[in-house]
Amino acid sequence: MWVILGITIGFYFDVAPLLALLSMLVLMPILYWTHKKQGRFGFPYFEVVTSLITLSLGVFVVGISMGKGVSHHYTKMDLKQEKVWHLKVREVLKPNTFSHRYVTEIIATGNKQASGKLLFSLSVDSTLKQLQVDDELLIYGKPEGIRPPLNPHQFDYKSYLEKQGVQHQIRINYGGIVKKEHATKTLFGVASNFREHIIAKLEAKNFGAEELSVIQALLLGKRDDISETTYNNYKNAGAVHILAVSGLHVGIILFLLEFLLSPLERLPKGKTTKLLVVVLLLWGYAFVAGLSPSIVRAVTMFSFVAYALYLNRPTNSFNVIALSMLFILLVKPLFLFQVGFQMSYAAVFAIVWVYPKLQKFWYPENIIVRKTWQLLSVSVAAQLGVLPISLFYFHQFPALFFVSNLLVIPFLGLILGFGILVILLALIDYLPQFLVDGFNLIIRLMNSTVEWVAQQEGFIIKNIPFDSVQLLLGYFIIVALVIFLSQPRWKIALVFFGGLILFQSWVIWNQFQMHQKETIILTHRSRNTVVLHQLGDSLSIITSDSSNIGNIATDYVVAERIQKIDTMAVKNSYGIGNKRLFVMDSTRILPLEEHLDYLLLTQSPKINLERVLDSIKPKKVFADGSNYPSLINTWKTTCGKKEIPFYYTGEKGYYDFKF
Repeated sequence: MWVILGITIGFYFDVAPLLALLSMLVLMPILYWTHKKQGRFGFPYFEVVTSLITLSLGVFVVGISMGKGVSHHYTKMDLKQEKVWHLKVREVLKPNTFSHRYVTEIIATGNKQASGKLLFSLSVDSTLKQLQVDDELLIYGKPEGIRPPLNPHQFDYKSYLEKQGVQHQIRINYGGIVKKEHATKTLFGVASNFREHIIAKLEAKNFGAEELSVIQALLLGKRDDISETTYNNYKNAGAVHILAVSGLHVGIILFLLEFLLSPLERLPKGKTTKLLVVVLLLWGYAFVAGLSPSIVRAVTMFSFVAYALYLNRPTNSFNVIALSMLFILLVKPLFLFQVGFQMSYAAVFAIVWVYPKLQKFWYPENIIVRKTWQLLSVSVAAQLGVLPISLFYFHQFPALFFVSNLLVIPFLGLILGFGILVILLALIDYLPQFLVDGFNLIIRLMNSTVEWVAQQEGFIIKNIPFDSVQLLLGYFIIVALVIFLSQPRWKIALVFFGGLILFQSWVIWNQFQMHQKETIILTHRSRNTVVLHQLGDSLSIITSDSSNIGNIATDYVVAERIQKIDTMAVKNSYGIGNKRLFVMDSTRILPLEEHLDYLLLTQSPKINLERVLDSIKPKKVFADGSNYPSLINTWKTTCGKKEIPFYYTGEKGYYDFKF
């Protein structure tokens, strides 16, 4: 817990790693002294000093990971000048419509050694092959900051990348790079290339396109080829975790290996031999799946679980899982901020803690009922563990999650085992057609089952407002509830109901704050004008094209707890408090009054802006995403000459008009 707190403090506050290291060096002798004198004090000095050391350790490791204490980190250099960058591809990201994207490691800049990570974006060129992990590049350019979200409550990609250790990006086209011949190979590159080789072998067989994309995700952790429809079906059915190689998959493989290799226990030192073989096979699977961060994290966690099974001491389960978390965070502290890491450990801790309590609650005699209850218990425990995190990040709850899990997870072990056999046979070019057809059928049935569950839209609760305070209070309530159900006592009941009261009080306070709020926000949307006017729990969407709003309104409605929505067309004039906003569109209608407060230019009006500014003398000029980029630069220059502030939403993001 203290390491986690230290990592959080080190990430969000500018604490030098050297200061944390000095703190540890100062506290170590004190720790030794308090250990010797332990039991002679009334105050727990030893525990306090230990907590401070582990907290400092967390601050230190995250600071080093982010390059705060590294003299040759690229952020310590001049980033305003263009120079030659020597980069090595570390991760291939899912491409978008306009570019291929990669996480790269900096080897050198100019003629100096450098370190750190950069997001590297290449313009899409269908005639050229994508870069691969371990490719080394020489480019000429300068890093630029990653753009923050342009609209309120939009997904913050900048913050997301910062939590991966990436603070800047370089954008360039294919003609501007020099690919280095005979780049040095790493284990990650070899694993990635091997995974691509497996995918090429599978593509040569007669798998269906949708089935193959799910096979790649299910077994190899590559989700790039899954269609949006299929992905949304799994998401709405509460089974999206199946599409990412994670703790669930690695856990199933672990228990399959434990079962298949159990005869080894009969040999001398058989249990130790089995442990070594199991761990080696788990890491072999991680290698086959490309050694992606999520797979490495899951295999590390279950390597520790395999050790716990070897010890055969159930009481040590929590300690072993916590030890695996500590090990991962000391090596990769920024994993703490990844949703996958948070959900994996929340689910595992919940299963280890809640599942045995559910089994004690009811133990059916009938084996079929018992196995169904066991599976349902695991599903409920895991869902209980991840529920607050899921609501916080995704704002929806699939009420039929237990149906999809009951229908799919019992066969997931068979699917994984069958899939590994298919991969092995494909690699040696000995995969018979009947196995291809059989596996194709199994995946198609799974997709159809998930699609059926996802179509029960009445059971999918969407757009649930849930903030960070509710996240913490949600876990407080869940923990108190589980403790109360296992040990019914009135004091625990008071704690549980106290949590409920706090949760409801926070919701009521938010409602009160919302009803006091009025704001007008100019958003950014390409080829459209979108203005949001919130008055209490009502939202008016003022737009020139109601079919081209995207997620702007949805994101705002969820975050601000909006209850009523209406849409209206853009007018030419608006009052904002005691100020006036005039909207000039392609009709080029001029306002009657002079000395306007705000002028908004939309739909690329063909005007002489200098004359307009002289005529109406606005205090500030705005331009949104409905205008041609070429006009934006002209208007910006004109406003600069007139010393009138110019605000372009595509550059500075949304604008909140203050009342």
